[in-house]
Amino acid sequence: MRPAGCEAQILRALAEMPFIDRTSLAAVAGWSRGAVHGAVAGMDKDGLCDAVTHATGLFPAAERFHLTAAGLGRLAGDEDISLEELLRSRPVSDRWRNILLERLDTVASVYRLAAVLSGVARPIRLRWYRASPLDAAVSLPDGRTVGVVRRGHTADRSPFAKRMWKLRHGPLPGAVLALMPDAVRLRHSRRMLDGFPVPVFLAVESDAVHSELGDPVWSPQSVNAAVSLDQALDLMDPGGELPVEAEPQRTTVPDDLSAAGPGWGVPDCLLPAVLRPAEKKAIDLIGDWPWVSVKDLAGLMGVSPQRVSQVVAPLEALNLLVRPEGANGRLALTDRALAMLARRDRTSVSMAKTRWSAAPLFPSEPFHWTNVSGRQTRQLLRNLEHTAAVHSFLAAMTAQAAHLDWEVAQLDPPRRASRYFRHREGMRAVSPDAFGVLKKGDTTWPFFLEWERRAVRPSTMSARLAPYLRYYSSHRPTDDHGTRPAVLIVLDDDIARTHFLRLAREEMQATGVTIPLWVSHRNAVEELGPLGNSWRTPADPESLQGLLPR
Repeated sequence: MRPAGCEAQILRALAEMPFIDRTSLAAVAGWSRGAVHGAVAGMDKDGLCDAVTHATGLFPAAERFHLTAAGLGRLAGDEDISLEELLRSRPVSDRWRNILLERLDTVASVYRLAAVLSGVARPIRLRWYRASPLDAAVSLPDGRTVGVVRRGHTADRSPFAKRMWKLRHGPLPGAVLALMPDAVRLRHSRRMLDGFPVPVFLAVESDAVHSELGDPVWSPQSVNAAVSLDQALDLMDPGGELPVEAEPQRTTVPDDLSAAGPGWGVPDCLLPAVLRPAEKKAIDLIGDWPWVSVKDLAGLMGVSPQRVSQVVAPLEALNLLVRPEGANGRLALTDRALAMLARRDRTSVSMAKTRWSAAPLFPSEPFHWTNVSGRQTRQLLRNLEHTAAVHSFLAAMTAQAAHLDWEVAQLDPPRRASRYFRHREGMRAVSPDAFGVLKKGDTTWPFFLEWERRAVRPSTMSARLAPYLRYYSSHRPTDDHGTRPAVLIVLDDDIARTHFLRLAREEMQATGVTIPLWVSHRNAVEELGPLGNSWRTPADPESLQGLLPR
């Protein structure tokens, strides 16, 4: 039996919160799970709502429901308004549906936060934004307002800083909850948000979506502490002003999603729902490490090459991956995949293609690094020997860490591994080939990686070391990471390693700066693995050591 009051409330909730799952819907509506499941099942049977199945690495597969044309007509009749007015006042038009489907990973996290906030008071009101710096906002019954911002996996520092600058200078809610992809970018964003006009509370997204109201996973932007969500709400300003976006000039009733065809016939907006977690992980990794081989992708994913082939095949069928003839089977993202990631993370589609497109400049010409349109991926292809060496090192480290009961918790490509800092009134940077974090229990071990093929002369070695001497002469390494990351240098041979260790020791003694430096060479790393006893340090250049703390 379906309670009439429950069904009417769920119709309104699905109009305000399209693509919410039944667990979050029950929490937000304040009905029992059984009542919600029964009402939704009945509405689905009557054709008033439909569902897409969605899963990520953070969320198991779940059905996410939205109103059909019949459901929208029923709700318009219940509220005694025209269908046109309903489409203008709620995020249920064809355009809105596409936006929310493109951001479905963000949608899942925001609804999880809304479910937790419902534990404070009901009824809450949730508002989605198309172009505002906020992704969404929640209004509590007592008038308090909370904005939600998610920094996506591919969002670089500058575009996100610009987004937060716009938020700072517009209407502001009483507080802002900011979801971060990892702890390092959380630290960077905290510094960026210093002096923000209203309280901002940041959390790693994986921690936030798996926490409850009383779990201390949120960090205030101005205090080095962790608070729970209910404590954060106590610290927020009352009231607040939410941005108001202009109503769309044209609205269209959405078509039935079940009309999507297989393969390339799947609409772009449906890709986040169609892809499975392993496929999404593969796309993120290939986006981070273009021109990766299947073998190295298997190492990075922690699975067998056979399993990777099973993951890659449907992605190629969906025109999300490309293996150009002449690339020796190496993988890169298509423009369709780049656009999907950019829309997911609210970054520029055109900028993503300009930098990372694997499409040929001249389709009739053979594959070559000079015939790749993406500016930065073209350089990776030009220096493919170096690119492949970094991929192989990280893949081998991931596999070896698993055997030693360590987890590679984070791997950042050069564009996210770079650190910018002030030194003697000027801006400086370290630009490593990768940054990573290994984790075991409560122990974390961060590192920078430099794979050096050209550092064979003393002047070149000194130039490679100089940025790290500047960086480690400041407090920034600890500010950025909570500790001083190791700096791993891999050289071509043992002779180069011996000379580099001597020069590093002399430079550190001359400057008084100590770098946690570990030096090895290609053959030793390939023979013993990245975590094996193949490393020497300037402090003890005669002893071979492993990297990980005991």
